Amino acid sequence: MNVTELNLSDRCEHFSCPERSVSPAVYILLYVCSAAVVLLTVCGNLLVIISVLHFKQLHTPTNMLVLSLAVSDFLVGAFLMPLMLIWTIETCWIYRKGFCTIFWLIGSFLTIMSVYNIALIAVDRYLALSHPFFYMNRVSVRISCIVIVSDWCVVVTYILALVYFTGNFTGSVMCPGECYFTVNEVWSVIDLVVSFIFPLSVIIILYSRVFLIAKKHATAIRELNNHTRPQTQKITSHSMKSERKAAKVLSILVCVFLACLLPYFIYSLLGGVIELQIEIIQNVLIMLCLNSTINPVIYALFYPWFRRCIKLIITLQIFQTDSALISVL
Repeated sequence: MNVTELNLSDRCEHFSCPERSVSPAVYILLYVCSAAVVLLTVCGNLLVIISVLHFKQLHTPTNMLVLSLAVSDFLVGAFLMPLMLIWTIETCWIYRKGFCTIFWLIGSFLTIMSVYNIALIAVDRYLALSHPFFYMNRVSVRISCIVIVSDWCVVVTYILALVYFTGNFTGSVMCPGECYFTVNEVWSVIDLVVSFIFPLSVIIILYSRVFLIAKKHATAIRELNNHTRPQTQKITSHSMKSERKAAKVLSILVCVFLACLLPYFIYSLLGGVIELQIEIIQNVLIMLCLNSTINPVIYALFYPWFRRCIKLIITLQIFQTDSALISVL
């Protein structure tokens, strides 16, 4: 038995679920708000999934990656977020130990999938801007789908390997009313590199390159405007505006993503050297889950095609003949 297990055993001897100190009205309000957040997450990402799958105009390599991200966010809202919010409101894990194991397995899988989906989007945007001819000729919807399926399979394999080689994942010490798991030091380092340091490095490096390339394009367009006719100037100015808007949406999406995931990985890094506190675990997991809620909101605020798709879906126009061919861009 290692030091961590000894500390956890000592905690179990003295642990008892704290009594709720909130009024019944506040208690009900917390559940209502939690249900609203879960509903927003599930419905928002479901709208993204339906939009990309239904409308043929949205069948592009980039949107396939957006679809993969929406699927992982949808699964977070459907399976992870309800358990997380109930655990937080009740201040105790009210389910059995087996559900705790499933909770952490699903959480680890979906967290890594979200990180790698963002990383794949970074690769996609970098190739589209830095090698446009190669991207147009070689990167297709089929290739994008193969990469996405391979990515999901690799992450599943990694999670299964984590469970198999750590051993104590499914048999970790859990006090009644608490839910956490421990892995050995070697796999803690491996997990940090695989699930955070490597994909985060890819995201930062490639997005930095994307912004530099976008800036060069904007400069070139500006210089071109000085030597073109008014009509051409109008067209190129519109291109500059679209490019700046795309960069803005990209930066917002990445910043929100990093803001939501950084607390989780910081705690994962420090979890072995500081005392485990259930409140901290709950807070960082809530931040992690909220990223899945915010992503569809970002699409709705900044992507006109998504707003048009929502209108068509809500008004049930997607059930009309040839509705998949409706122009939404």
